[in-house]
Amino acid sequence: LKVIAIDEHLRVIYEDNVHFDEDLPEFKTQGGVYIHSDRLTVTSPVLMWVKALDMILEKMKSSGFNFSQVRALSGAGQQHGSVYWKKGSIQILKNASSELPLHQSLKACFSVGNSPIWMDSSTASQCSALEKAVGGAQNLASVTGSRAYERFTGNQIAKIYSQNPEVYMQTERISLVSSFAASLFLGAYAPIDYSDGSGMNLLQIWEKVWSVSCLDACAPGLEEKLGCPVPSHSVLGPISPYYSQRYGFSPDCKIVAFTGDNPASLAGMSLQEGDIAISLGTSDTLFLWIQEPTPALEGHILCNPVDSQTYMALLCFKNGSLMRERIRDDCASGSWDEFSKALSSTVAGNNGNLGFYFDVMEITPEAVGIHRFNRDNQKVVSDFPKEVEIRALIEGQFMAKRIHAEKLGYKVRKYDEKA
Repeated sequence: LKVIAIDEHLRVIYEDNVHFDEDLPEFKTQGGVYIHSDRLTVTSPVLMWVKALDMILEKMKSSGFNFSQVRALSGAGQQHGSVYWKKGSIQILKNASSELPLHQSLKACFSVGNSPIWMDSSTASQCSALEKAVGGAQNLASVTGSRAYERFTGNQIAKIYSQNPEVYMQTERISLVSSFAASLFLGAYAPIDYSDGSGMNLLQIWEKVWSVSCLDACAPGLEEKLGCPVPSHSVLGPISPYYSQRYGFSPDCKIVAFTGDNPASLAGMSLQEGDIAISLGTSDTLFLWIQEPTPALEGHILCNPVDSQTYMALLCFKNGSLMRERIRDDCASGSWDEFSKALSSTVAGNNGNLGFYFDVMEITPEAVGIHRFNRDNQKVVSDFPKEVEIRALIEGQFMAKRIHAEKLGYKVRKYDEKA
């Protein structure tokens, strides 16, 4: 959990973090999560998140941070995680005593103690059922921006309903991690924003309302438990009196809707129409501002958090930095300097030599293995020379990103050279 405070000139004046495993060892998480025995189910304890918030605010207080100067507060949460509030919890949240840390007041408020998160992949049967109910994977993508994904919230809710209907019936509100965190500050159930809501397989991304057919396919009475979605930049209301009394926040401090981590990245990097951003991590993530999306079976279309009339596209590639590191080790003696020199020694286009490198089953497209082609479009099984291999890897990775972005509706802009 991270906190950052900025002034009116966007200068950072405070930052800190709480590390779940190290700072909250009593929850016994690894990487902030529990990986269950089936290796498919992955959850996080809700109270750990609440306690982490208590802890970070106490750290700020003891450092002398002046909460009374905070004019507005917003945040981002990991996409696809969900929180299940037990019936009657709204009153407990609203009336929490400022004498107690919040996690103590809320300890009996959750019908599901361990929240399913983005790493969970245990809902394959629910995904199949959802796609079938709405006329297939492409139909679902055309309505909600994505085909059915195991981590997406609608499928997680469907699993909880099918396995524990009584737990589902005891639930009065379902939050995303983002709207859950906003709820803690608001002292009331915060609505889900359009952008994070479009990562659930439940929101009609064009009309910005819940899809009745998707809701019905997942669980009964679901619309009431989700509340009405709102634009990502909505001011939800003033901060809960709990925070004014306990930490000295001004009662006028505004809570702005929280959103998902991916939409927040697009907003935080100030992307504009036609811009593309690529995060080169263990998985490579590509996200872009898009005007007229064409949802496909690969990738995701989300509502744009900055402009509710436009969209953002998100593509994830599993063979990212680990694949580059493997080729670096094989072809450049484990040195990035040697890797860069080899890349520079070859020409753009690699004299027609091309490669696609997938050590593990790729997400976009579903493929595995090393696939090399020479300038005559013949499939080459043996290795390329080392420097050719390095350029083939980099060019192949970026070519795939561009091709799949264009499939989702991205148009490469032609820049005016004089400009």
